[in-house]
Amino acid sequence: MKKNKLILGSFILLIFSIHLLSQQEVVIPIRDGMPAVPIALPKFFIPVHSNPQIQAAAETLHKIITANIKFSRVFQSLPSTYYSYIRKPNPKNIIFKDWESIQAKILLIGEIQKDGNEDILFEGKVYDVKSERFIFGKRYKADPTLLRLVAHKMCDELMKNFGEKPIFTSKIVFISNRDGNDELYMMDYDGHNQIRLTFNKVKDYMPAWSPDGQSIAYTSWQNDKAILFNLNPFEGQRKTIQTEGTNFSPAFSPDGKILAYCSTISEGNSEIYIAKLNNLSIKRLTFNKAIDTAPSWSPTGREIAFTSDRGGTPQIYIMDAEGSNVRRISFGGSYHDGPAWAPTGDRISYVSRVNQIFDIYVLYLQTNRIIKLTESNARNESPCWSPDGRHIIFSSNLNGSIQLYTIDYDGTNLKRLTSKGENKLPDWSR
Repeated sequence: MKKNKLILGSFILLIFSIHLLSQQEVVIPIRDGMPAVPIALPKFFIPVHSNPQIQAAAETLHKIITANIKFSRVFQSLPSTYYSYIRKPNPKNIIFKDWESIQAKILLIGEIQKDGNEDILFEGKVYDVKSERFIFGKRYKADPTLLRLVAHKMCDELMKNFGEKPIFTSKIVFISNRDGNDELYMMDYDGHNQIRLTFNKVKDYMPAWSPDGQSIAYTSWQNDKAILFNLNPFEGQRKTIQTEGTNFSPAFSPDGKILAYCSTISEGNSEIYIAKLNNLSIKRLTFNKAIDTAPSWSPTGREIAFTSDRGGTPQIYIMDAEGSNVRRISFGGSYHDGPAWAPTGDRISYVSRVNQIFDIYVLYLQTNRIIKLTESNARNESPCWSPDGRHIIFSSNLNGSIQLYTIDYDGTNLKRLTSKGENKLPDWSR
């Protein structure tokens, strides 16, 4: 496998109240309050009399970039019908007044051709329409089988140039039994290029990306023991983190130096520990007879959210990174689990069970407001945020079998990513 470095706003929500949980307001979001930037994306230019391969490559790149832009929620592609109102675009002579007349703020011009071998050459240029200013350009040379990667890289550059986190070359790791056993798999953010990472006869469980996207911590059942490993999937190297007790639910600190996880090593019940990865020194953070599980770091690395039934039922708590200052943040209802701290730092997603239905909720920490993200009779679990905090991936049996879906932070744009076997426990690279 080629080694690729994985990279892994304010929101106005019109709501109505649903009195399901006491002491906290539950609301359903309707739409994003930040308008997307209109971007013109005319068909890419190809040399006259180009062969069918070049024409197909141009169409493929345009289709993928268009899908990326739609997913971003930062930009919005203008309808293709708008282009019929202006003169045919010319990459050598851009008439900005034409593009401004159809309300484009940004213009992305692409040119594609074939080099002397079999590679495809693609050049993308981005302009500010109103100021008639060139913003940036990128040129890519790639094998025709890597057009999807080219499109993702181009769109990542677009995001970065507008001060946004790149998400299109990020990866999702998950567990699948499609080949008969629970193994680690990896795929692109949009569900493409699904590949298997582990090959064994034991069950693997609960993968978690390191912040640099180069390793995955996970649990593997070997000789009836749940052992915690750290795997570099690109170099095929694996290190053992913890072998004693039952170990699960790893989570890397934002700087990648510490791994929080759950273990039964001390007293037989699940407690939360941290391990420094440079020397594997271990420290216990929670001390009680309850079950403490599912740690999730805040983006600052100063706090950890987790699940505990110390109050009688599973609820969401937050503690400082060294284990002090524990406080409960979920109230009402009898089951809250699987907290996932958003990279924006202002909210936490989690699973709540109401009338035996499991749905994904989001708690806004400053306002104590809750929104219900999913609304179905399915079992929706294991939420995880995208690197930019605008999307969540989760598992659901919405269509019968357990599959992975993405949904936007406001409950729109539900999309199914997997179909083979059953797929669960996703984690999105940063």
